[in-house]
Parts: sequence; C-alpha cells; structure tokens
Amino acid sequence: MEVYRISSAKYANKLQASGVANRWNKEGEYVIYAAESRSLATLEMVAHRNAIMSGQKFKLMTIAIPPNSKYYSHYQKKGLPKGWNSPKNKSALQNLGSDWYKANDSICLLVPSVIIPQEFNMVINTKHPDFSKVKLVKVEDYNWDERLL
Repeated sequence: MEVYRISSAKYANKLQASGVANRWNKEGEYVIYAAESRSLATLEMVAHRNAIMSGQKFKLMTIAIPPNSKYYSHYQKKGLPKGWNSPKNKSALQNLGSDWYKANDSICLLVPSVIIPQEFNMVINTKHPDFSKVKLVKVEDYNWDERLL
C-alpha cells in the first residue's frame, strides 16, 4: 500500500518520527502520520496551518507499506468513543493509539480522518520490528496552491 505525507523539505529524505504527541500518540511514541491519498494529506496540512510557514519548501513523500494484512490494524468510526472527532476527546484517542503502539502488533494503524471520516490516515510505528520493510519510494516537490493558504 502506498501512502502520502507532506513534510518540510528539511525532513523529507528519510522516514523519521519526532516523538511529539499528536491525536493518536502520546509524547515519546515515535510514529509517522500519512494519508491514503495526496489530497487528504493536503487537507490535513491545511487543517494544521501552523505547520505551513511562508517561504518554507515542502515535499510530498510516497511511502510503501507491505501489503500483508498482518502489518495493519484498523479503527472504524463506529468503534471510537462518542465525539471522537472533537479536540476535547484527544486524550481518549491518544490512549487508543498508545495501546496500539505499545502492543507492537502491527506497523500501521488505519484511523478515520477527522476532516473526511470516510477516508483514512495512517499512523506508522517506527519502533515495530518490521519497520525496515516500510520504504520511502519517492520524494517530490510540493507546491501549495495559494488559495488553500
């Protein structure tokens, strides 16, 4: 499966994670966020506008995750806590993601996008023993359409 990530050019040439807490992980859990499509990756970045700095160069990363089902876990909307898409419930999602991360059963956790719940983002566990099978297959320039900013 190929997934997509938009990143600052500075960090786009290797698969690395900062360990910073986010919607599906707690501080110190090293995951990479990606999206199932280029357009969803774009919308996710627009939603987090503070990550887009004027004059900064961006790259679109294409990441390949092995197709074997043993590498994937999945959360559907119906299995998530009520109001899962509200910022007030971030800690509930962090707990779910943290449980997945600590179990270390799969490389990739598919989670519904808050922006488009019918589409999925991927949380990639860089500490999984098979993480070396995840490959950065392409890095290309990414230019923002000014109307999105």
